[in-house]
Amino acid sequence: MQRFSCPHCGTRAYFHNLICLCGEPLVYAPVLRRMVADAAHCANRPRIACNWAAEVPGGFCASCAMSHVVPVMNIGDNQRLLASAERAKRWVLANLAEWDWFTPADPGRRPRFLMLSEHTGGRDQQIIMGHANGEITINVTEADELIRLKRQLKLGEQYRSMVGHFRHEIAHFLFDRLKVLPDFLPAFRAVFGDERADYAQALKNHYADPRDPAGDFITSYATSHPHEDWAETVAHLLHLTDVADSFCSTHLDMPGVPPDYHPYSETDPYRLLNIAAEITIAVNDINRALDNSDLYPFVLTVPVRHKIAFAHGWLQNHLARGEGKAA
Repeated sequence: MQRFSCPHCGTRAYFHNLICLCGEPLVYAPVLRRMVADAAHCANRPRIACNWAAEVPGGFCASCAMSHVVPVMNIGDNQRLLASAERAKRWVLANLAEWDWFTPADPGRRPRFLMLSEHTGGRDQQIIMGHANGEITINVTEADELIRLKRQLKLGEQYRSMVGHFRHEIAHFLFDRLKVLPDFLPAFRAVFGDERADYAQALKNHYADPRDPAGDFITSYATSHPHEDWAETVAHLLHLTDVADSFCSTHLDMPGVPPDYHPYSETDPYRLLNIAAEITIAVNDINRALDNSDLYPFVLTVPVRHKIAFAHGWLQNHLARGEGKAA
């Protein structure tokens, strides 16, 4: 994520800031990808601290407009949890905009988000995150850090976050947009396998007997089915690209990272992965100095790199391939 500044005084502003230290309100314009002055703010600004500009005065921003269902706000912590979940969604959408997904230049369809909570005022209900027919279900209850950590430990996962959930589930939606292209599915199946395999049975088998990634997959969950391998791969592509972009935007310098490097503009995915790996290893060392967990506790094997490179080629160049017109 790039660095931002206040349009009034030039002080550094962070992506989710509502007000600058100088006292001026901050509004993020997703089309311009910067903070602006005198823009109509999203109708959700007072409710969930959304700092994006409205698409039309008095309306929602592009991100909030994608949320077709939200929890009942006055029950428990639902308002706080939704605010945190929507914040993660805005971050991921801003990342994808770097490759012109869901921007004005992209004529393809948008996802519809069902932002659901386990807390309904009565008996708590189970919410299963997923994607189907353009609808992405997100369990906002996991925006509670303690709840999310407990589930991460229970499932034996190395990493679990709301940003990660959005990247994974949106990846399924991106697959549905890309699969209409005549060249995509044959190429996909050569790399990930046949996605027509029984999905329900595959997940049942996975939870009954999880497989070791064994160097061919980025996570154990990726072994369950080609759809999940794709979603996990795309999520990690976005993790690594944004880590590198955030590092470079701070103007930090280290061997192996070219000056004025722009990760989202990189056309060589293997070069991008090499640079991102160098950055994550360095930050892992810093975290260990504080006895913290590694920033990125995954190994980028050769097969995993090939999968990420495949995803990068299609996601970065989707408009050039004619995807926007076909979707």
